[in-house]
Amino acid sequence: MYSTVLHILQDTSWYVRTPLRSSSIDIHPNAKWKQIGVTVAGGNEEGNGINQLNCPWGLYVDDEETVYVAEESNHRIMEWKSGATNGKVIVGGKGNVANQLNHPEDVIIDKERDSLIISDYRNKRVVRWPRRNGTSGEIIISNICCVGLIMDDNGCLYVVDHDKNEVKRFRTGENQGTLVAGGNGQGNRLDQLSDPYYVFVDRDHSVYVSDNANHRVMKWEEGAKQGIVVAGGQGSGCDLTQLNGPLGIVVDQLGTVYVVDRSNHRIMRWPKGSTQGTIIAGGNGSGSGSNQLSYPYGLSFDRHGNLYVADQSNHRIQKFDIE
Repeated sequence: MYSTVLHILQDTSWYVRTPLRSSSIDIHPNAKWKQIGVTVAGGNEEGNGINQLNCPWGLYVDDEETVYVAEESNHRIMEWKSGATNGKVIVGGKGNVANQLNHPEDVIIDKERDSLIISDYRNKRVVRWPRRNGTSGEIIISNICCVGLIMDDNGCLYVVDHDKNEVKRFRTGENQGTLVAGGNGQGNRLDQLSDPYYVFVDRDHSVYVSDNANHRVMKWEEGAKQGIVVAGGQGSGCDLTQLNGPLGIVVDQLGTVYVVDRSNHRIMRWPKGSTQGTIIAGGNGSGSGSNQLSYPYGLSFDRHGNLYVADQSNHRIQKFDIE
C-alpha cells in the first residue's frame, strides 16, 4: 500500500519492512495477480449499513490488512478488518463541523501520529482524525478543493487541488504550501493539468499525478517546471497505449506505474519508459463478476503485494492476490 515497502530476498520470498511514513513500494518486476477478485469490503449493494458501501473512492491498507475506505456518498470513513463481514464507521455524517465530512475523497494513515488524514472535498479542507477512539477532527489545511493526498518519507503532505489543477506540498504546520505540479491553468501542455485526482510521491520526491481529463499520468521531478508523460497521453481510448479517465496511482521502486483506468474498467501496469501498458486486473467490461470492475477509483497494495481496488459502481473493495 502507500505506506508499505516490500523487499525481495529471492524470486519467491518476501521480506517486509514498513517505515513510519513513506510512499515507497517494492514489487517484483515479474509479479502477477490472480484474475479472480475477492470482495473484502461492501459488495452488498449500495447502502449505508455497516456491511455496505456507497461509492468508495480512496483507500488505504495497513500492515494488518485492515482497509480504510473514503466513502464519498455516505460521507464517512470506514474501517474493515481483514476477514470482517461488517465495517466500522471511524468518522462520518454529512456536515461541516469537526466530527462530520462532506464528500470525502481520500484517506491515508500517518503512522507516527497514529492518525488518519482525510481529504474532505466539499468542506475544502484536509482533516486529521485520531485513529483510535477519535471524537473530533483537526483541520490541518483549509481552503483547498482537495481530492487525492499522500505523505512522503519526511512527513510532508502532498495534496491535489482539483479546482486549481495543481498539486501542493505542505510541511508540518503550513497552510499555504509549495506548488509541485501544475498550477498553470487547466490544459494539456506539459506544465498543465486538467481534472487531476490522485497523487503519488516516490523516494526521489518526484510527483506522479493522474491527469484525468488528459487521459495520462504525469511525472514531475522535484523542482521541475513541467512534467513528462509516463502513461497514456494518446487520447481517450481502450488500446494498451491509452487510458480513459485515469484515477488511483501507485509507483514502485523501478518506476513502474500502476494506475486505475476507470472508464476501461481495468488496472494497468506501465513499466518505466514503456509506450504501452499491460492489464493486471479487470479489463473484462463493466460488470459485477469476480473478474470484472465497474468504474473503479482508488487502488492500494498491502505488505504482501496483494492489490486492492475501490470498485466504485459495484460498491465494494476487491482484493486480487499476488501469485
